[in-house]
Amino acid sequence: MTKDELLQKIRGQVIISCQALPGEPLYDEQRSLMPYMAAAAKQAGTPLIRTNSVRDVVGIRKATGLPVIGLIKMHYDGYENYITPTMKEVDQLVEAGAEIIAVDATFQKRGDGRTPGEYLREIRTRYPEQMLLADISTYEEGLNAEANGADLISTTLSGYTSYSPKLEGPDFELVGRLAKAAQIPVLAEGRIHTPEDAVRMLQLGAYAVIIGGAITRPLE
Repeated sequence: MTKDELLQKIRGQVIISCQALPGEPLYDEQRSLMPYMAAAAKQAGTPLIRTNSVRDVVGIRKATGLPVIGLIKMHYDGYENYITPTMKEVDQLVEAGAEIIAVDATFQKRGDGRTPGEYLREIRTRYPEQMLLADISTYEEGLNAEANGADLISTTLSGYTSYSPKLEGPDFELVGRLAKAAQIPVLAEGRIHTPEDAVRMLQLGAYAVIIGGAITRPLE
């Protein structure tokens, strides 16, 4: 599937995030349960799955045949960001076959001293054909990610950096501003808990909506 074909496939759709972390009821050390969750999401009509870890990228692609947004959550000393924070994780996701790789493109401190723009450009240089999704928390971060080679922007981290608004619900304002200003697709993600929230995001100009906790995290 080409980049254009994938973008057309997800336009106006709901993307499901299927993730389970160690310590959560749906996480199993021996075998992943997320391919089953992803299969249910496929049955419901989602065109794309967002997931964490090489294991789940490989398992979900094999079980569903759907394209995947892959990421690896990893905490390193000196790094405030943790979503695919270094080239090591990028290399692993490329090898696993993730059609899109999500990376932290916020202005939080990076242990290697690089800016998010430098990190994005490094990935683009090494993997010029790889689709990159920039997870951001503010308007400025979104435009910076676009300027440095991201193919898509997601508002995933709004409210999860020390300097972004702490909201009870979705960050409608951020999505609306970015959708008007950016020339690349803006994916709405973060605390979208009702169908009405999703519809409003699309009305504000979101290219597609990503929903995770409201569907795939029973505790939430």
